[in-house]
Amino acid sequence: MTSLDDVLATVHERVTPEAAERQRLASAATTLVDRAEAALDDRDLDGDVMQVGSTARGTWLAGDRDIDLFVRFPPDLPREDLETYGLEIGHTVLPDGHQEYAEHPYVKGEFDGFDVDCVPCYRVASATDIRSAVDRTPFHTRYLDERIDDDLAGDVRVFKRFLKGIGAYGSDLKTRGFSGYLAELLVVEYGGIVPLLKTAVDWSPPVVFDPEDHGTTSFDDPLVVIDPTDPDRNVAAVCSAENVTRLQHYARKLLAEPRRSLFFPPSREPLSASELRDRLSGRGTTPVAVVFETPDIVDDQLYPQLQKSRSGIEQGLSGHGFEVFRSEIMVDEDSDTAVLLFELTTAHLPAVERHEGPPVSVREHATGFYKAYVDDESCFGPFLDGDRYVVERPREWTSAVDYLSSDAIFEVGLGTHIESALENDYKLVVGDELIELADMVAMELTAYLQPRP
Repeated sequence: MTSLDDVLATVHERVTPEAAERQRLASAATTLVDRAEAALDDRDLDGDVMQVGSTARGTWLAGDRDIDLFVRFPPDLPREDLETYGLEIGHTVLPDGHQEYAEHPYVKGEFDGFDVDCVPCYRVASATDIRSAVDRTPFHTRYLDERIDDDLAGDVRVFKRFLKGIGAYGSDLKTRGFSGYLAELLVVEYGGIVPLLKTAVDWSPPVVFDPEDHGTTSFDDPLVVIDPTDPDRNVAAVCSAENVTRLQHYARKLLAEPRRSLFFPPSREPLSASELRDRLSGRGTTPVAVVFETPDIVDDQLYPQLQKSRSGIEQGLSGHGFEVFRSEIMVDEDSDTAVLLFELTTAHLPAVERHEGPPVSVREHATGFYKAYVDDESCFGPFLDGDRYVVERPREWTSAVDYLSSDAIFEVGLGTHIESALENDYKLVVGDELIELADMVAMELTAYLQPRP
């Protein structure tokens, strides 16, 4: 069996940028910084320029093409001016760039084959004085610059590649995984990837790290890493419990049977239409998909709204007696189509439902319940069952499809843009008809029907 050291060494060699790539990036970054500084001078603006992120810290992976430039302005500059000047500088640095928006607008573009973000921020005295979320990023770079040597930088790259391989890398709200900064802090905390993995396999959440002993205890997350530059922030706040346990699962597999495929997994082949049909029919459930046009919003807005909508519709189904076995979100970017899939163990219900009242001994409430139904000719009862009144009343919805087809779907908690999209138009795809979605979400359906950790 291949040893862990051999696997890590092979991965290290593959993810470490070669000298020529490093030189190209350094040259591109220098040119961009010079452009930004010249743009500041031309406008007689008080500001400076700082390269941040993994390419600044030497922890970027071979083939990654990102350069992050922060243009820092004095903290007394009005926010409106910061945005205006920031965009002016950004478009000067990246003439063909386009505007994007995080907490405030910035310019994104391409230079010499690298993807470049030019972001304005405030030059605050400490990360606790931030006026916008991006203001703390320069402090992260400085903190790690002092603690990451070449050996740790190599381990960081290998750990990032491991997280990518298992699908747990990325702090976007679609992935809800480990950010690059979080990965770096964990490697620094343990002094390398091997002690990190050997300890992570036995984590018992909540797991708490406080690198600078800030003593902050106000976080309720499965993984808590107090930002060494800001005691009021958990760096791992976005990391889901599922991704924390995903790291544990695959760390155990790597230590038990070291192999490169955990870092570079083979491409997954989608199930064919006939295979999808066979697997669906063999489950004996009723899948119902709510299909609609994906709202034109960024992913960090889209996915929380999809998650909220899935949860709301699932609660609505369950509240009316339709048991949801499992549900999933699927998005096809090519066709701008979103799918909320609900796999039901119960899609049809009897025309009546049992409704229990309070115990007869609770006189006031029991009497009220009895009077409410005693003259209702649509109900059976009230009658006694043990110590309480019971009535059998007409069920509001006997078909899950009818429920989802009605305006009742808008009575649940939906994301704002998802609700608007559904109001505009949506369709239901039921049972074997789900196969018609295979052209759009074949990989998502495959992952749903062949689930893995």
